[in-house]
Amino acid sequence: MSQAERPAIAPEALGPAITIGEILVEIMADAPGLGFLEPLALTGPFPSGAPAIFIDQLARMGASAGIIAAVGADDFGTVNIRRLADDGVDVSAIAIAPQHPTGTAFVRYKPDGGRDFVFNIALSAAGEIHPTEQARALIGRAGHLHLMGTALTIPHAWPVIQYAMDTIRSRGGSFSFDPNVRKELLASPDFRERFAAVLARADVLLPSGDELFAAAPAANEPEAVTKLLDLGISEIVLKRGASGATVFTRAGRYDATAYGVEEIDPTGAGDCFGGAYIACRRLGLPIEQALDYANAAGAIAVTARGPMEGASTRDMLEAFMNNAGRM
Repeated sequence: MSQAERPAIAPEALGPAITIGEILVEIMADAPGLGFLEPLALTGPFPSGAPAIFIDQLARMGASAGIIAAVGADDFGTVNIRRLADDGVDVSAIAIAPQHPTGTAFVRYKPDGGRDFVFNIALSAAGEIHPTEQARALIGRAGHLHLMGTALTIPHAWPVIQYAMDTIRSRGGSFSFDPNVRKELLASPDFRERFAAVLARADVLLPSGDELFAAAPAANEPEAVTKLLDLGISEIVLKRGASGATVFTRAGRYDATAYGVEEIDPTGAGDCFGGAYIACRRLGLPIEQALDYANAAGAIAVTARGPMEGASTRDMLEAFMNNAGRM
């Protein structure tokens, strides 16, 4: 089946949407300030990791979902597995790496609204993603693959990602990609090569802001969009934060304004947006409706403290959309 003949997103009936990547816990400083150089009051652990937040939101929409990841044999791993399983995610391919702790992210808000982080990802269980029997089984029944740019930095994950791309595509499945990338990563030749390989196979791209230009260096937005559509991407879903979102296709563009909310914690909002959008499209909703649900999911996400705490069901989103104002 050629790129032109494929639907942008394979339907739910083909099999679950799956993702591959890091699972973490997030622990947040209660008071704003600069860094972690003195004893602090902390709140957490909160289930986290961009792929985990994405797939949790997708599952809460009523779509079938699974994740390939690894956690430690510790309470932090248990917190994540329980949350994902309770929300309907297939956790059969989450490996337990007993020699490594579950990944962590300590977060403190600065007085200006920025954030300081202390991560343990590379040396944690998050880096122990391997082509296990359970991972291959989940890939073999999947209908859609979603990747985050962060997954391309995990040392052992690339062979699993390649296998998933090939296998799911051979089944007539589809593929979405959220660049979720820091500019300094693009300086690495290995990362750039993997990034380009993933981008060339994506059906749906979900960049935030200037990530559009990381995917397609260009003088302006229309030029970048044209480059990506010419590459074969069917839907470019540009997240604009408080300015809403836009979907670009060969047939035209679709704009949606953001919902007005009081922001508590923005972590995970883009992942919730993406999970809601992909779920809606796989469940057969048109672009305009999927985009509205996604905007609502992103808005609700920022009103809760903790990256996965604002993930919403479809009923919750509809109630919110019926009552919330627009920006």
